Amino acid sequence: MGRRLLLPHTRRLMFFLRPMRYSASATAIAGSSRDPLHVCIVGSGPAGFYTAEKMLKGHEGVQVDIIDRLPTPFGLVRSGVAPDHPETKIVVNQFSRVAANPRCSFFGNVTLGSDVSLSELRKTYDVVVLAYGAESDRSFGIPGEDLRGIHSAREFVWWYNGHPDMCNLAPDLTNTDSAVVLGQGNVALDVARILLRCTTELASTDIAGYALDALRSSTIRKVYLVGRRGPVQAACTAKELREILGLKNVNVCIKEADLATSPADKEEMRNSRIKRRVYELLSKAATVHQENNDNDQKELHFVFFRKPTKFLPSDDGSTVGAVELEKTLLKDDGAAGKQVAVGTGEFEELKCGIVLKSIGYKSLPIEGLSFDKYRGVVPNLRGRVLCSESETATVELGLYVVGWLKRGPTGIVATNLHCAEETAHIRYEA
Repeated sequence: MGRRLLLPHTRRLMFFLRPMRYSASATAIAGSSRDPLHVCIVGSGPAGFYTAEKMLKGHEGVQVDIIDRLPTPFGLVRSGVAPDHPETKIVVNQFSRVAANPRCSFFGNVTLGSDVSLSELRKTYDVVVLAYGAESDRSFGIPGEDLRGIHSAREFVWWYNGHPDMCNLAPDLTNTDSAVVLGQGNVALDVARILLRCTTELASTDIAGYALDALRSSTIRKVYLVGRRGPVQAACTAKELREILGLKNVNVCIKEADLATSPADKEEMRNSRIKRRVYELLSKAATVHQENNDNDQKELHFVFFRKPTKFLPSDDGSTVGAVELEKTLLKDDGAAGKQVAVGTGEFEELKCGIVLKSIGYKSLPIEGLSFDKYRGVVPNLRGRVLCSESETATVELGLYVVGWLKRGPTGIVATNLHCAEETAHIRYEA
């Protein structure tokens, strides 16, 4: 350990009194030695920065290098948080202080797998922490999913946040008055809210300029939030739901029949304050009907007990024109407090001109790393990566995983604190 690893086209980020410097050629990431401990964190999102912060505080003399495939840091905070949620982005100030630590360096434009391999990093550093998150999407695997006008919610979120991978997405918001969002979690509510919110309010946020222009020209007046299960099982939080229900000039539409609850539903609500609060908010919203003849009036439809079975083309044959939905009902799957949606064989069509799929993010494997494709995580024991060749729970020395890559794409920004605290106990392993 002690050699230096040369990476082309990297960029070191300096904060406050240290000016940002650019490399004219290759930039050297310092190699490691046994004293002090040298750590490389792959990924500069919340999980990566929380881990860096904990390690800098808990290990005297530790040197931390953070690498990321993008030229800028902060990951999900920058590209995943809605522009009208500035309070969530305040954590960037905390992460900036971490980056300003003289024992911490950021190297952008470094892609694991192409610019540098995992094996090279492991040879160069005492400890490697994988925190590169989830940059792909789950799919339905149903007919018509490749039609134009169908995007993942991640792609749409990255688009309006100015992520370089999606700045050319150019979703067509002018060929229809109806958008369908498949999913009812917080991300689904985010994209629905951005489609419905008054653009004069969005103009004061840090939304990408091209996205704001597109939303100003949008002809979308109806957004349908479709879920396989009922209002009790909606995956959003009360805070997110309350915000979208309170949008100006938006009429909320919920079928009264969908609000009927079974004994199993009541049991779920007894066991979960969040479920109970979400159901109460939806029930209250269903009783309020806004009488408004304003041309800017829009509609938000909560569609429960429906699952997509097919995407249907419009008249041009290449663009989505409708979603075929199968009606569902809930059955107990045997797990405590959980009901699953099963199809009834009854179908209906929901016409639309754009579809946003919000059914979950997905992490991607890299060469030289064991990966659970079903769960979309790296097999680990409290953050320590498990050997793929071993039949027993044997850990890889000096290799750790945090964040979504560790537990799957769940939780909020602060959820990564626990992952970071586990990883912060890293000690030098001979």
